[in-house]
Amino acid sequence: MTNLTLPTDSAERKEYPLARGCLFYFPAALAGVARHSKIGNDKHNPGEEMHHARGKSADHEDCIVRHLIDLADLEAALDTQNPAEVQTFLAEADALSWRALALSQELHERYDGAPLAPRAREPEWAVEAPDLSFLLRPGQDGAVV
Repeated sequence: MTNLTLPTDSAERKEYPLARGCLFYFPAALAGVARHSKIGNDKHNPGEEMHHARGKSADHEDCIVRHLIDLADLEAALDTQNPAEVQTFLAEADALSWRALALSQELHERYDGAPLAPRAREPEWAVEAPDLSFLLRPGQDGAVV
């Protein structure tokens, strides 16, 4: 059986309060992330059903830091009476949140056995790439071959 996102044991499943512990904590933020996903899909995958095309951008850590810097700059000059500026500022927060969720999802898949997210698409080169990890094994003299 393939790995699942949630445990199957009913008692253990109660440790994942998705509505009470996520949706009900962050409804506006999650709505913003969903909107950011749609805008990004329309930009990067025009005419295609929504999906996360992972090969198009994978530098989440660098993007997170850039979004944090941009948020600070935008907030320093923010005119809260200007709705367009407020929307630009919040869109930056949504972009930051999207990147943080993307990184977290990929880490859960890589290190905790979570399945590939249903709307994620790995780039063809990543799917078809041969396993070259043997190149990182030390040789007989301890040197990396």
